[in-house]
Amino acid sequence: MPQGAEYQAVCRGLGGIADPPRVFATPAGAAIAPYLQSLQAAGSLREGQPILMMGLCGGLIAKLEIGDVVLYGESLDPIAHACDRTLTAKLQALLDVPIVRGVTSDRVISTTHDKRQLAAQFSADVVDMESAAALEILNAIGVSTAVLRVVSDDCHHNIPDLSNAFNAEGSLQPVALAIAMLRQPIAATHLIRSSLHGLRSLQELTNRLFGK
Repeated sequence: MPQGAEYQAVCRGLGGIADPPRVFATPAGAAIAPYLQSLQAAGSLREGQPILMMGLCGGLIAKLEIGDVVLYGESLDPIAHACDRTLTAKLQALLDVPIVRGVTSDRVISTTHDKRQLAAQFSADVVDMESAAALEILNAIGVSTAVLRVVSDDCHHNIPDLSNAFNAEGSLQPVALAIAMLRQPIAATHLIRSSLHGLRSLQELTNRLFGK
């Protein structure tokens, strides 16, 4: 789980569940690669182990709305990195959600123009900042990985430019975030509302999945 609000939403969703899964708070963006390598070195990632990546994503196509749940078939960067078919099929049968193509970006995609361009370039349905980099490492280890995400931003609205809001370690910087929000108040309002909706859906999804 990406650290911060997404990690907290999943932990809330696991509240009260007997024998919950182990949850790792991962950094955002490219910093996830050395983090996963450190987990492998510590023996926390092993061949054949099932891993479920969860979090938020941005919708790139009109039919995906805020709060929608999607499973990835693959994520591109631009090379395609596939999710485990068996684990993904089990989750789809359990949750009845669509399987989509994701693309991983090294920055937050903030404008509707850039979202349309990304969708056209990669034939992608959703975008995030970690999945492809994570899948590349996890697939090399032999970990069985599925990616389950909630849409928290659609293709119809701009959000603030958050290019400078994350540091090299993948942590969100509160001051930089506040400045970005103040510079684009209308886009910031949309981001706040859509993020809260997405986080509620993520919490409910976690409880639905692991509370069975």
